[in-house]
Amino acid sequence: MHVGIVAQRGNPRAAELAEDIRRALDARVSLDAETAESLGVEGRAADALVGCDLVVSIGGDGTFLYTARAVGDTPIMGVNLGEVGFLNATPPDDAIRAVRAEVARLRSTDDPGFQEMAQVKATGDGFELPAALNEVTVLGPQRGHGQGVGIEVRLDGELYTGSRADGVIVATPTGSTAYNLSEGGPLVHPDVNGFVVTEMCAEGPMPPLVVDPDRELTVRVEEAERAYVVADGRTKHEVTPPTRIRLQRAERPVRVAGPPLDFFAALGKLD
Repeated sequence: MHVGIVAQRGNPRAAELAEDIRRALDARVSLDAETAESLGVEGRAADALVGCDLVVSIGGDGTFLYTARAVGDTPIMGVNLGEVGFLNATPPDDAIRAVRAEVARLRSTDDPGFQEMAQVKATGDGFELPAALNEVTVLGPQRGHGQGVGIEVRLDGELYTGSRADGVIVATPTGSTAYNLSEGGPLVHPDVNGFVVTEMCAEGPMPPLVVDPDRELTVRVEEAERAYVVADGRTKHEVTPPTRIRLQRAERPVRVAGPPLDFFAALGKLD
């Protein structure tokens, strides 16, 4: 059994908990490079975590997203040190017991027992962004009155909306609680098989639309010198309008291990 641990950068509490879990496990343990450096122990490169049987992410949802980009198909167990924690079901006080229980379960059964979360992928003329667990955003060069871009959204070739806007968000159910929600988009329960399309400060906006992730969804961008396609707020690619971006379900979902995520309990922390 090989367990990886990723602690939130710059968070001494996360690093301390990573060390406690490392010492408590009867298993081979690898730390990502930053966590290992903070603890002064030998670590491994981040890409070595792909070979683990389980990776523990300690921090907030941002740390979970960072971990998901690094580990490929490896299941992730989130320990919540953030304020809300939609992706992290395990409280810190229960972390050692919960990780031990998950390791024991993985050793004793062939049933994977993981929750799978869909990701969205953006492709266009000569580029493909890494899959996003929360959302892909198509944006103009800057936000504000008179600074938008021409946006045209089509589903299976049929026009849904066309207007000038700051941009458009295509979010997964997981990401519906993040940027999408702040822009007035709806919450989508994790069990719903759909992506939500939300315009950002559009002229003559259409209501947000939930679509089948296996349909052909495209966003055409025009009326601007440049625009950007952004995955999970981190990976950014500049495009030159007019251009068309295709949004589709990524082949690989994120696999979540450990206690089941409590969507409604996390919602209660938004107040």
